[in-house]
Amino acid sequence: MAGLTPDSPTPTALTVHSQSRVLEIAFSDGADFKIPFELMRVYSPSAEVQGHGPGQEVLQTGKREVSVVDLEPIGNYAVKPVFSDGHESGIFSWDYLYFLGAEQARLWADYTQRLEAAGAQRDAPMPAASGHGCSSH
Repeated sequence: MAGLTPDSPTPTALTVHSQSRVLEIAFSDGADFKIPFELMRVYSPSAEVQGHGPGQEVLQTGKREVSVVDLEPIGNYAVKPVFSDGHESGIFSWDYLYFLGAEQARLWADYTQRLEAAGAQRDAPMPAASGHGCSSH
């Protein structure tokens, strides 16, 4: 399995833990991460979540109980999770999964700050999608 750059760590093991809702991933450099499905869903690299440019991100809520129902390989560089809420457009490169694992604490803090700034609750259902931009499932 190749990373996006020649010296990127690559996965040596990948396990979906459905009960605890985490993706466990070990890398060739010895790093081992347990990435919560909620964090993966909230930070999905899809345009549906990230938008098409800075400032277009869509704050995700109601994802605490989300599960990964399928994990499809994408070439030798990524996986595409299918989440229980129907989201399946994010392609998670090995580099991005490493980033999510290594930066979990900072990403959680950023997420909770964004929720607070928006006056949103973590477990609130997502508002209905408006008809512009990307389609959602």
